[in-house]
Amino acid sequence: MARAAELGRGVRRLASPNPGVGCLIEVVDGRVFEGATRAPGEAHAEIVALEAAAAAGADTAGATVWVTLEPCAHTGRTGPCADALAAASVARVVVGMEDPDPNVAGRGLARLRDAGIDVEVGENGAAIADDLRAFITHRTQGRPFVTLKLAMTLEGRTVSDDPTTQWITGPEARADGHRLRAEHDAIVVGAGTVRADNPRLTTRDASGPDPIRVVLGHAPPGAAVHPCVERSGPIGDVVGELARDGITSLLVEGGAGVADEFHAAHLVDRYIFYVANAEPHEAAAATSQAWGLEVIDADTVGNDVRVTLRPKARN
Repeated sequence: MARAAELGRGVRRLASPNPGVGCLIEVVDGRVFEGATRAPGEAHAEIVALEAAAAAGADTAGATVWVTLEPCAHTGRTGPCADALAAASVARVVVGMEDPDPNVAGRGLARLRDAGIDVEVGENGAAIADDLRAFITHRTQGRPFVTLKLAMTLEGRTVSDDPTTQWITGPEARADGHRLRAEHDAIVVGAGTVRADNPRLTTRDASGPDPIRVVLGHAPPGAAVHPCVERSGPIGDVVGELARDGITSLLVEGGAGVADEFHAAHLVDRYIFYVANAEPHEAAAATSQAWGLEVIDADTVGNDVRVTLRPKARN
């Protein structure tokens, strides 16, 4: 299951807005075949693994399957994976977690069991749910999983006081922020940030595709962020619109006013703060106290500290 989860993580951006799912099939002679979900409209992980087995001339009768998410039982742009596994005469299917999508939600498990297949659910389930948090949030709450990222000083300033540069943090933290961009479907900034900083919002210091660029308001002609999606209106409505457009993960990157708006609306699931020239313990304490958040971890990135936090549970 750990390998299946690794395969799923590797295709999350490719598969979105579908979940990035990984699958392994072990046939009775001991050979193992792998699959991961392809782009929307193309084969799911189970089908990819079955096709790999077929291409090798392997008999899947009696095989054991490990798959991170419950096989689907409905017909969309692809056929039901549960039916395909049953047709392949597999004997056992180990599932990381049940699919929260109302189109599935236990139906795939039931179809497998009805076909006489032994089904187990929950192996490595907590870790897989964390991997699939964007998909789960999108399907259960109707909005993207939202990460708020800010660079700041220990005192909370988000604007450099050095007139020769716009950067607060060092190159290592900026490269880490670009890697964070590559993990998200879309990135959002305010029009004021576009006018003031003219950011590109690309993943240039990290591997991975650029996110969709979303500007709250209107980007001026010639802005580096073009092409972009422009949105306006109440922030909750904007987030809902993005979800309907298939955005499952959203990175909020600026500026301070936009960050405050998302925070006040309780729309942020994860906070990542890059604190300049600080020690991990003091950066964690300062950001937790200032924002009223729970610290997940704090790590050194170059001369700066990356603090990851989440909202405290509400009573």
